[in-house]
Amino acid sequence: MTYTIKRTFAILFLAIFGSALLYNCEPDADSLGEQLFLGDAAQGKEIPFDLIGYNIDNLDSIQSDASKLTSAVLGAFDETQFGMQKASYLTQVRLPSYAPDFGTNAKVDSVVLVIKPTYASDSVTTTTNEDFVYKDATGDIAAKKVVNTYPINKYGKAKKTMTLKVHEVTQFLDGYSDKVSSKKEYDYDSSNELGSKVLDGNVNLVTITKDSDASSIYTSSAAGIRVKLDSAFFQNKIIAKKGQTELSDVSNFIRYFKGLRISVAENDGYLMNFGPNDLELVMYYKNDKTENGTTTRPQTTYTFAVGSGNTHIGSYAYNRAGTPYATAMTMINEGTGDRRLYTQGMGGASIGVKFSQSSIDSLKQMYKTNKAAIISAKIRIYTDKQDWTNKYYKPTSFTILQKVKDGTTTTSTFTTDLTAIAGSNNFSLYRGYDLDKNPSYYDFTVTRSLKDIVEDDTVTYDVYSKKYYRIDLGTFLQTSTGTLAGQQYSSRAYDRSRAVFIGSDASNANRIKVRVTYGTK
Repeated sequence: MTYTIKRTFAILFLAIFGSALLYNCEPDADSLGEQLFLGDAAQGKEIPFDLIGYNIDNLDSIQSDASKLTSAVLGAFDETQFGMQKASYLTQVRLPSYAPDFGTNAKVDSVVLVIKPTYASDSVTTTTNEDFVYKDATGDIAAKKVVNTYPINKYGKAKKTMTLKVHEVTQFLDGYSDKVSSKKEYDYDSSNELGSKVLDGNVNLVTITKDSDASSIYTSSAAGIRVKLDSAFFQNKIIAKKGQTELSDVSNFIRYFKGLRISVAENDGYLMNFGPNDLELVMYYKNDKTENGTTTRPQTTYTFAVGSGNTHIGSYAYNRAGTPYATAMTMINEGTGDRRLYTQGMGGASIGVKFSQSSIDSLKQMYKTNKAAIISAKIRIYTDKQDWTNKYYKPTSFTILQKVKDGTTTTSTFTTDLTAIAGSNNFSLYRGYDLDKNPSYYDFTVTRSLKDIVEDDTVTYDVYSKKYYRIDLGTFLQTSTGTLAGQQYSSRAYDRSRAVFIGSDASNANRIKVRVTYGTK
């Protein structure tokens, strides 16, 4: 299937998902079956039924190649429940055109890598230098420099300082369409650091104008982090290879200069998102220009291609030693459920949910005996108010899929609620409540899915026992035409959030349940 995925932060199709999160109020019934409420035709009642909620261990691995990275992640974060999570990023580098001519006596002045993380655009600090001096080939220019500073959107310890590191990749990064796991390690030259930058948690937007006429000398294309790279490396790697086979075509070049690896030195701090196709790699150099017998050396800008069309890879590392998460992954119980449920993006655990036989038997009996039609059914999960009491923001994006496991074969589809009644009034795939409180809770709509089991006599325990739901962090992605790209396409590969929920803990009033609203004539 050929499609173009939209930018990450315009992903959710509001008309389908109803993604606005509600606070401090109870959810309404779905429109499915709402006719039972019309007039005095029926009384709606709600009954909670226990569910089997369990952890799904994804072995800290997820597909993280360019086809999955609408956004990318950099940074590191260590906390008590999930342990340490560290994200590095690898990208190919290509020339804008091949067999380039850099002119006579070309010499690199500087090379800058620009990373553009997401930031709080409504929070800005402006500093102005009225006495700034800009230096170029003609000499010193009196100028004004204005710097707008914005805080990076961070997940983790926002006040921590981290150090970005850039190295050369020494192993071919596979083809653009090849699938790559986030756990795969690629060789890089750790002994030769191309550049580094201490992160202060902000990005800058710089404007420089002449004092003489207020004309623009320089304006940042976007707010970003500028990392100066080793000019001697690019002199030898690029300029010195003028006219040689290494720069002759794309195939030769990406095997000669295999790419860049961007990482952080620390193991604790925060995680930040950035657009992989928004990276910039710019080389500034001078060469001889002779006109009318006079030779000058003006500066030339050379911009490498590091955006779309290149292989991009998210590389994720974890240290779970001694954490509750690590213990939970060794005690998964799909039969009766787990007491605590852990979910995390970027290859972390998912949540599995099954209907218990006793709950289905009760609902089937109510339907058969009392003609109790299901009006609404929501899976409700609460965050753990003891173990998840931190100030990190609560998740706001989820996916839920229907799965069928038959022997060694597992199939996956969108839920029938999404495909059958998404256009109905008041429908939402999920909603979050009390996200500013402890605990918070989330409701996932499974009305049609449950009706299909309860109201169909042919659906026996042998049939529905093979079915389960899988809940993940992230959102479903869309094609360029606004339709869903497919159930396998989501933002989970770069979703930084995580949470601990109450599972099938019989002693806890907030244990996972399905809340069924039904009506009788």
